[in-house]
Amino acid sequence: MSTLDRYLAFRRSLGPRASLEHRTVRARGLDFAVYLTPPVAGTLPLLCINGGLLFDHTLLWPALAPLATHRQLVFFDQRGRGRSASPPGIQASRIEFDAGDVPALRTALGIPRWDVLGHSWGGGIAMLATAQDVEATRTLVLVNAVGVTSAWLPLMHDAGVARLSGDAQERLATFDTAALALPHLDAHANYTQAFFPAWFADQQFAGRMTPPRGTSAVGAIVAARLRRDGYDWRDTLRDLPTPTLVVHGAADVLPLEIAAQTAAHLGRARLLPIAEAGHNPFWEAPDAFFTAVHAFLAEGSPDS
Repeated sequence: MSTLDRYLAFRRSLGPRASLEHRTVRARGLDFAVYLTPPVAGTLPLLCINGGLLFDHTLLWPALAPLATHRQLVFFDQRGRGRSASPPGIQASRIEFDAGDVPALRTALGIPRWDVLGHSWGGGIAMLATAQDVEATRTLVLVNAVGVTSAWLPLMHDAGVARLSGDAQERLATFDTAALALPHLDAHANYTQAFFPAWFADQQFAGRMTPPRGTSAVGAIVAARLRRDGYDWRDTLRDLPTPTLVVHGAADVLPLEIAAQTAAHLGRARLLPIAEAGHNPFWEAPDAFFTAVHAFLAEGSPDS
């Protein structure tokens, strides 16, 4: 069965999609767009943090909708993305500010405790946020998350070029990556679209997906800073006490080795590779992905 056939069969097996309520929530002097599925009795909410830096919550919704059968999902547009307000002095924007918004949003929503899931760069935000809010974060799920240092980042362009072929390969190979050290939105948006198919293990499946277009100037500033200056979160994240599942598509161009290093660095983490999946295992291997995440979140009780 092809990747597309597996994905379509999984989609057909699902019931009706949960509704999504939009709220405007004030935190740290900004109005954030927050989106919630209905509460599920006896469970904690699950905050879902999207990656991409330039994008809003729709990178993960409705992709993660199957998780709403077992718990309330909470999404939000990061500052200066989607329908959330931009901060003053946006040139100072950095990923650490995005992480600081997470515990503030939890407090503003009146949620005493929750589970947290982060995908890609959202995994970096999730790790940093959890380190600030340990007592209120029961468990952490990292999905193809960035590493605890930026050592992986300079390797990604060549890995992406090697994954592609034909016109897609030429488009990515000829991109001037030096432009990504500057906060020019068009450059970052064009690059994310050119790189998009490289995130998939199955290139035929990738061809059925439409690359999203980034629209956030704040996100471009954060992305340029990370590429230009790098980062090292090892001291902040060492021996993080939160039980953590590190899910990683084994065929991602972001190497599985990076996920293994993250799992080893965190205090209570275990690594779960997902075969035949790239950067988005919830699309390429949904049965394995959702089964694993459901099982991990079900371990213990909401008060554990």
